[in-house]
Amino acid sequence: MFEIATRRRPYVLLAVALVFQILLLAVQVRRPDGARLIRVWAVELLTPAERAGSWAVDELRGAWSGYIGLFRANRENQRLKAQVAELSMQNSALESRAAEAQRLAALLQFRDAHQDAPLLAARVIGADAGTGGRAIYLDRGEREGVQANMGVITPQGVVGKVLEVYSTTSQVLLLSDKNGGAGALLADSRTQGATRGTGGPMLLLDYVGNDQEVKPGERVLTSGMDRIFPKDLPLGTVVEVKPGNPFKQITVRPAAHLDQLEEVLILMSRRQWEWEAQQAAAAEGSASAGSTAAKPAAAGAHGAVSKPPAAKPAVKEKP
Repeated sequence: MFEIATRRRPYVLLAVALVFQILLLAVQVRRPDGARLIRVWAVELLTPAERAGSWAVDELRGAWSGYIGLFRANRENQRLKAQVAELSMQNSALESRAAEAQRLAALLQFRDAHQDAPLLAARVIGADAGTGGRAIYLDRGEREGVQANMGVITPQGVVGKVLEVYSTTSQVLLLSDKNGGAGALLADSRTQGATRGTGGPMLLLDYVGNDQEVKPGERVLTSGMDRIFPKDLPLGTVVEVKPGNPFKQITVRPAAHLDQLEEVLILMSRRQWEWEAQQAAAAEGSASAGSTAAKPAAAGAHGAVSKPPAAKPAVKEKP
């Protein structure tokens, strides 16, 4: 091994000398533009390596920037998602409060329109829906004077009646319950019947004869015969009429939204509402006033006696 290296030493020295001479020439020789040849060689030799290094650095920098940007974007995305979720919850809460305010405003408006009616506002705190049975629970009970068989309504119409009363709560049987119902009459013909629940969303109107004309869309009101609800409260609207034996089969859609109850009104008395009594009194007053006015007129017509004019005293003429 040593001998081989010794034999090749002159060739190595010769090669080194040639390279050294070439480098010296390159240092001395100039191109037409004034640049030394050694500089041109160095630039051409180092440019590919520099380009490769620059490309590698750019790629690493881009990858790092992309990773950092992606990490920041992901973190910002999570923050925005959390903010959107929070804003959605706040929006839902505001919408719920706005809907509650509208419902309470409707209750207040209805209460102000019927100030003579003994109404007690209550909030629905629970529901009990079984097979064919539908009931709700209110936050009013014996302490507020609630009693069994009191009517429960909304501004849209009749809801049901109080079934059980406890100290601070009460249970209400809805009209749609199989055991629910109310005395009813048709608004157009004033034909009386009785509504009963089916356990579903609709009601049935019974005891209306086949000879009675009933059309879909006709309103159904309370008749007051059940001793629970005042007369002429909205019960629902006729949606389907079929002939039966011996009575028609009439399907009624409830006026109140029984599946969307949140606030209701309890009828604290079974007496007729004051505004209806005022209407009846006004009608009776007008009739009695007319008859009273007719009597003096008749008396004047038959009791008047025409008297002859008084004779003037004679005047004696002077001669």
